[in-house]
Amino acid sequence: MPGKHMNFYILLLLLFVDTAFAESIQMKPFTIDWQENVDSLVNLSFLLDAPAGKDGFILVRNGHLVKPNGERFRIWGVNFTAASCFPSKEDAPVVAEHLARFGINCVRFHFLDSNWSGSLFIDGREDTRALNPQQLDRLDYFVAELKKQGIYTNINLNVGRNYRKGDGVIDYEYLGLAKVINYFDEHVQALHKEYAKQLLTHYNPYTKSEYRHEPAIAVVELVNENSIVEAWFSDRLLGKNTNKRPGTWTDITAWYENQLTRRYNEWLKERLSSTDLKALRNMAGVKEDELIPRLTKNQFTASPKKRFHLEAAFYMELEHNYFQKMYRYLKDELEIQALIVGTSDHNHGKTGYPLLTSSSQMDIVDGHVYWQHPRYLTVPKTRRRTFSIKNTPMVNEPFNSTVIQLSRSAVAGKPYTVSETNHPFPNEFACEGIPILAAYSAFHDWDGIFFYTFEHKDPKEWNAKMPGHFEIRPDPVRMTNLAAGALMFLRGDVRSALTTTPGHTPLSRCTRAFGIHIPRIRILRPDSHHPPLSGTQRE
Repeated sequence: MPGKHMNFYILLLLLFVDTAFAESIQMKPFTIDWQENVDSLVNLSFLLDAPAGKDGFILVRNGHLVKPNGERFRIWGVNFTAASCFPSKEDAPVVAEHLARFGINCVRFHFLDSNWSGSLFIDGREDTRALNPQQLDRLDYFVAELKKQGIYTNINLNVGRNYRKGDGVIDYEYLGLAKVINYFDEHVQALHKEYAKQLLTHYNPYTKSEYRHEPAIAVVELVNENSIVEAWFSDRLLGKNTNKRPGTWTDITAWYENQLTRRYNEWLKERLSSTDLKALRNMAGVKEDELIPRLTKNQFTASPKKRFHLEAAFYMELEHNYFQKMYRYLKDELEIQALIVGTSDHNHGKTGYPLLTSSSQMDIVDGHVYWQHPRYLTVPKTRRRTFSIKNTPMVNEPFNSTVIQLSRSAVAGKPYTVSETNHPFPNEFACEGIPILAAYSAFHDWDGIFFYTFEHKDPKEWNAKMPGHFEIRPDPVRMTNLAAGALMFLRGDVRSALTTTPGHTPLSRCTRAFGIHIPRIRILRPDSHHPPLSGTQRE
């Protein structure tokens, strides 16, 4: 008994000492100063081959990105979003050096066409058909400074463009980011081409070349997170939106719904015999002089397979044609030499394979996934905007991990990049995100990762606090992980899988019936030195 009492008192003493010691510790902020770290012990700029593009354009060879000499090229990148794309000439070289020290070798310029922050469009003008020369000059200088450090550029062509009255776009105030109408509205397609020409034929006086002929421009992306097939699955083609300035994922208006339905009926007449068209009318329950309505989400299950497959093929062909039209315009008419991405496989609550049939025809296949992305909410009584976010470790849910979700998008014979991924703040397990992605991206032999986002704001406004869910720049955990991940991914510390097994994606018969390409997924087999994260080898 005396021994037990003694142990009890010793335990109490230890608890008291530990508590007293903890109270004496003064917690201090751990900040990474992007302006004053020139002499930092961490300097991974040796991983970069400066200046970017010195030997020519990045190419595709044997399904991977390579330099002109055939050496493998991998992207370890970050996004710069909206106002952050336009730093002052004093800040641009400092930012570029800061990125190089962390092993960043490519910047994805996102929301260059923003309507809520810094933008290439002229503020106060009645249209979005002219570019702001001051903003262009800032972008030009930043691109040149990045190039000096060995950092390539990825230009996004259509992300946040909100059309204005002078653009001549019907219902412009009701379209938000105007997703999906680009796939069938010829005027919007013409505006996309016009903007691409203005930006990509622009002469950068600091690199002394037009963007289309600049080897430091590695990638050009057509549209961001934009799929008309996904919009169909999500009931965003109903034509019921009557709200001005709607959110990102909004329904189209009645005018566009009518145009899409008419185009669908014209498409059916071109492809079906009179007998088959009559049978389809009977399935839909409409008369000969009536338009065949398009299906809504709640009609999918009860609809005959033939009707469902026909409509799916229609949307898939719209996507395919848009990407091909834009690709040929950029490559043949503008003579762009950078590699082209169509859009990203981004909505992992629904199948991405229909989208991959068209996007995989571009130079690079791309994917987006976040671990526990915040859900944005509005409090009914106060109308105050708030959010909800989970807070659990990804390693406890391997079959739902970012690795698993991103793996579905890789296509055999094509370079694969991830242009957006993150563990959004304030996830307490964020330290797992970048190292796991770096390791398994190398194991899966992917070609690049861009973490979202380094910053949203102009560097003049950067401070030590976390401004939102996605900023990497002020976060000491993610910044230090970026450096470790750069070594792992760029230096080849993790070897790629020894065996790759291709397999066809489980697409419906309608894709074959209309000659739509079916990509082959890449399934990697681990060896004894690379045990798998559960499920990463299965598709």
